[in-house]
Amino acid sequence: MADYEIFDLGDVVLQCGQTLRNAKLAYKTFGKLNRDKTNAIVYPTWYSGQHYENEWLIGPGMGLDPDKYFIIIPNMFGNGLSSSPSNTPAPFNQARFPHVTLYDNVTQQYRLVTERLQIKKVALVLGWSMGAQQTFQWGALYPEMVERILPFCGSAKTSRHNIVFLEGVKAALTADDAFAGGWYERPPYKGLRAMGRVYAGWGFSQAFYREKLDLKKMGYASLEDFLVGFWEGIFYNRDANNLLTMLWTWQHGDISANAKYNGNFEKALKAITCKAIVMPGKTDLYFPPEDSEYEVRHMPNAQLRPIDSIWGHFAGGPGTNPEDVKVIDQAVKELLAF
Repeated sequence: MADYEIFDLGDVVLQCGQTLRNAKLAYKTFGKLNRDKTNAIVYPTWYSGQHYENEWLIGPGMGLDPDKYFIIIPNMFGNGLSSSPSNTPAPFNQARFPHVTLYDNVTQQYRLVTERLQIKKVALVLGWSMGAQQTFQWGALYPEMVERILPFCGSAKTSRHNIVFLEGVKAALTADDAFAGGWYERPPYKGLRAMGRVYAGWGFSQAFYREKLDLKKMGYASLEDFLVGFWEGIFYNRDANNLLTMLWTWQHGDISANAKYNGNFEKALKAITCKAIVMPGKTDLYFPPEDSEYEVRHMPNAQLRPIDSIWGHFAGGPGTNPEDVKVIDQAVKELLAF
């Protein structure tokens, strides 16, 4: 049985000008909404991740304590649970699935929170990686509703360098002849494995590999064992078109790319008036601290707090390094105490 619920969105007109028909938003909740409906937390998913891969930051005694808070994990479009190339009927299936933006994701999550769950205030929005991008978007679009945000290892606008990194990932995946332009009859396993290997040079830092933490901390027998068991394993069983849909969303990530801000990035950042702790990974290779420094300078109530870790992008999740988990959890507790 599925451990999540579905919110039927109906026909959703996307920013790209196409209609996502009979759109579905999958979500899971933890805890109970209090009488005043003031304890809601929104915790979006990340690139390729599904709700269960967010659960490492939730638990009794943690910042995201289900005994205190009502925690909502909405699944991104394209992740295989919400509307995606893999679960959408023809003719909008597979390679014909429309382009979806951060704005599209967050505006439909807003509908979930306000229409389905009848919530008017959100105590906190937080997330890792693309979840962080959605977090920034929530803060910019709904400043009166969102009281706090905590984006970690992610940015409010995808940098040009980040776009180039993703081009390499995309090229590796689509080079497999079995991909067939997105109309594959069987998964393009060679491309999925190659994608994992390209990603391997970016997800963790140089210092992580120098210190051999893949062997010492993660239990792999060799570098090759790590590349196959961890990196190829992450993507091998995921749908290629789903991955490309989310990759497009990521590459076009920009919280100002909508009618409210008309591309004025600084204006969008200034609109995030809630309390914020922004936590870049100190050694993150594609969401570097420099991007967060710029963002925080334009946010009126934000604090920059880099995660001092050599685990690269994975300092932010999904629960890979227990020491980094403690740092993030402590920041969640501190922010919620304000």
